[in-house]
Amino acid sequence: MDVKKIKPKQNKFKSKPVIVGLAVCLLAALTWYVSANAGGTSVKRNNMLFGTVKQGDLQVEIEGYGALRSDKQVLITSLTRATVQEIVLKPGALVTADSIIVQLANPELQQQVNSAIRELSQQKANLRQLKLNQRREILNESGNFAELEARYETAKVRLEAQSGLVKSGIVSVLDYKDSLVQEAQLKKRLKIHQQRTAALKLVNQEAINIQLEQIKQEQGQLDIAQNRLDRLSVKAGFDGVLQRLSVELGQSLAAGQEIALIGSVQDLIALVRVPQSKAQQIFIGQKAIVDTRRDKIVGTVSRIDPVVVENTVEVEIALPDQLPASARPQLSVDAVIITDILTNITYMERPVNGKANTNASLFRLDDSNNTAMRTEVKFGKEAGRYIEILDGGQVNDTFIVSDLSLLKNSELNIENF
Repeated sequence: MDVKKIKPKQNKFKSKPVIVGLAVCLLAALTWYVSANAGGTSVKRNNMLFGTVKQGDLQVEIEGYGALRSDKQVLITSLTRATVQEIVLKPGALVTADSIIVQLANPELQQQVNSAIRELSQQKANLRQLKLNQRREILNESGNFAELEARYETAKVRLEAQSGLVKSGIVSVLDYKDSLVQEAQLKKRLKIHQQRTAALKLVNQEAINIQLEQIKQEQGQLDIAQNRLDRLSVKAGFDGVLQRLSVELGQSLAAGQEIALIGSVQDLIALVRVPQSKAQQIFIGQKAIVDTRRDKIVGTVSRIDPVVVENTVEVEIALPDQLPASARPQLSVDAVIITDILTNITYMERPVNGKANTNASLFRLDDSNNTAMRTEVKFGKEAGRYIEILDGGQVNDTFIVSDLSLLKNSELNIENF
């Protein structure tokens, strides 16, 4: 026999509490969302940064960073091949012109000097020998001249004696003419001998000059070799500081290889890097303040490098002759370049992400400082940590300069704690 099963009826009213609960939660969430977007968001005062609008003169400044450099630098290189025998001074040492930095060694240079000395001594000995030979020749010529002069005087006396006797017939006309011819010949030979002696002296002097030139050349070779040998004792060359030493003990150097860099101590300049976007505002002659973190030095822009490196431009700042003790080569410094002076303007601390000549939406505090309303502000020129306000702000207005770009609210509540 079949039994008929009857299904129990479900109570539709049992699901109503669940639906009502969900509706209440949805309504609460909607209410919170509306209230949040209607200005109900609160921020803590201690977590915010504030800026007050001011009026007055403002310097347009561009900040940079860099280091002090010697305006006068000398790169010392090796004159010849050599080996580093001794390192006398290390980087950072103060040096004078005669300070020895490195001692090099090269045995070949010593051999060249010794050879040059021997060759010079030989040439000087040749000069002495030449002078002795010339003196001997002059003495021989002087003896021959004296003998010839004596013969001429004898012939001249005989001719004078015979000239009176030939008329009386004591001396024949033939003998007289023979004496006359001998006297004339000796006179001519005497004159020729005098000319030859004078020419000989000129030839001898020229030979001496040639030998002296040889000695001069050998002396020059010796001076070159000695200079190369002396330069193995590497000297600074001028007063300054040893900025870089590029060699090690025992290192073999080639000719022309760098040894050290010497820089001046007092003649300093500042090389600083500034953002490429602001470099067009900088001109030669503008005032700059260099901060050594102990002293501030007033300088002048003297050069702007046209090359851009990693979105920065290098600017050279000339410094005065008299510098404080804190200024030294290679010192890291900060610099501020004054590009303009804005007179009687309205300005405030630059907000986060605030840029010159743009508009921004900032929260301005009310008179009670308990709430802040979103306000459109128009910016002008930027001056370091300050920025000019062209519209949207009055003197003594206070704005929140923290980054609140993610908030969509038009109003904020400021909590003191």
